[in-house]
Amino acid sequence: MALASQPKSVNVHKSSGTGVDIEWCDGHRSHYSFSYLRDACPCALCNEEREKEHRKPGAPPRPVAGALPMFKALARPTEVEPVGNYAVRFHWNDGHQHGLYSYDWLREICPCEQCKMSRESVEGLEEDIEEHERRKPN
Repeated sequence: MALASQPKSVNVHKSSGTGVDIEWCDGHRSHYSFSYLRDACPCALCNEEREKEHRKPGAPPRPVAGALPMFKALARPTEVEPVGNYAVRFHWNDGHQHGLYSYDWLREICPCEQCKMSRESVEGLEEDIEEHERRKPN
């Protein structure tokens, strides 16, 4: 695990419902709302659903066209458990509990503006490179 993805402290605010705060060993600080974390679940089932909808981790599911909006309780963990010194598992109030949130994954999906801008910059560069490769004569 790289220094950047090693947590110095992890605070899960289960009682207040405000989310998770992580201070990383490199000094960076991340705040994750529980809704963001639930929508970013790294399990195979959730990854497959996100890929079908072309959603990024943390992006909420799109409403189904023509469906009436239903009340949905805010995502909150009923239980939180550390997994070794490399991950955390949430048991969500919707019954889901399959995602193993590694600290590497959490750092990768940090929702702060600085990290989002960095990801978008890298994604844009990768798209430019792919486009350049497609246009190259064989």
